[in-house]
Amino acid sequence: MEQTVKDAIAKSIEEGLQRLVLSNAPKNAELSKVKVHPVVIGKKQQYQVEEYRGTQVFHANCDETGVETKVLSWLEAGCFKQAELLSVFEQRTILIGKKGTATVKCRKRQDGVGVVMPREHNRKKQYLLEEGVAVPFLVDLGVMTKEGTVVKAKYDKFRQINRFLEFVEDILPSLPKNREVTILDFGCGKSYLTFALYHYLHTVKNYDIRIVGLDLKKDVIAHCNRLAVFYGYEKLEFLCGDIADYTGMDRVDMVVTLHACDTATDYALYKSILWKASVVLSVPCCQHEWNRQMECEPLAPFVKYGIVKERMSALMTDAFRANVMEACGYKTQLLEFIDMEHTPKNILLRAVKKEALEPEQQKERVERDMREILDYCKTEPTLYRLLTENK
Repeated sequence: MEQTVKDAIAKSIEEGLQRLVLSNAPKNAELSKVKVHPVVIGKKQQYQVEEYRGTQVFHANCDETGVETKVLSWLEAGCFKQAELLSVFEQRTILIGKKGTATVKCRKRQDGVGVVMPREHNRKKQYLLEEGVAVPFLVDLGVMTKEGTVVKAKYDKFRQINRFLEFVEDILPSLPKNREVTILDFGCGKSYLTFALYHYLHTVKNYDIRIVGLDLKKDVIAHCNRLAVFYGYEKLEFLCGDIADYTGMDRVDMVVTLHACDTATDYALYKSILWKASVVLSVPCCQHEWNRQMECEPLAPFVKYGIVKERMSALMTDAFRANVMEACGYKTQLLEFIDMEHTPKNILLRAVKKEALEPEQQKERVERDMREILDYCKTEPTLYRLLTENK
């Protein structure tokens, strides 16, 4: 690879690399995109590398040398034709021509960044909700102090909120901008993420949105409604009710369901499909149904261990749900939500509507794609029954 490319990558890392994106992969390539951003693990500076392969995203952490080596190898192998590198001071673009020749474009950042700062600040994680800027609902929920400092004991929650908003940021092009956007949050609980979603989309991004949070706990719902009124969030309301029975809307643009227990996730996904929701964000929880039903003789040597069967069943449940969403016209990904050390319930299903299908078409596709694996495992999940029987 030309020295100018190597120098551009090394210089960006030296200046404090904040974001790197490799794109413009060859058509039908397995690896379609790579994103790199700084992270702090323990007290050690690292970089998280996100590899987008098909509908999945794989994460790995490495040091400065590892990042430089990986990026150069991908560019040398022709995996990508473009690289965007954003450091504290400069924005660099690397373009690879048809004959492998490279062009590097560099310009000073125009967003006010460029003041020389200590190295550790250059590498500080850039959150969508910034540290040091007090957000009222985060203060009242005990995540921040009035000065905007993140409470140490709540830092995992702060990271979780920002990670969730990063997933939302990616799907914004799929939401309408010329009308009110309706969002339904099933199983909202104490609503950290519901308030964060409203604040980010309405206050930061200026979307005209209406959000309804639904949960079974009356005291929690009452408290969240009081907070919504206090903050002046006019189009944020919370209702007490069950996911399976909810019929309060005819059209929903985005459905959020985080840690809805067992088959509650299936009902939320089913209603999302009925509403033809543009976006679905779901973190499933307590996937017991597949575990109870599965009787697969070839897998008997593995599933005789209870903990193995439980985890395998949870993963198979989530993979099944993702495939069902695909069959119903959605581009679907299973993504890591937060680190395993914080919670084992860390898979987020993100589905974006790409194809309009009639109910009968959806039923045919679901039966075609999923019947064989269900027969193999001797299972009949709720989501499958809802889609194939309730027509």
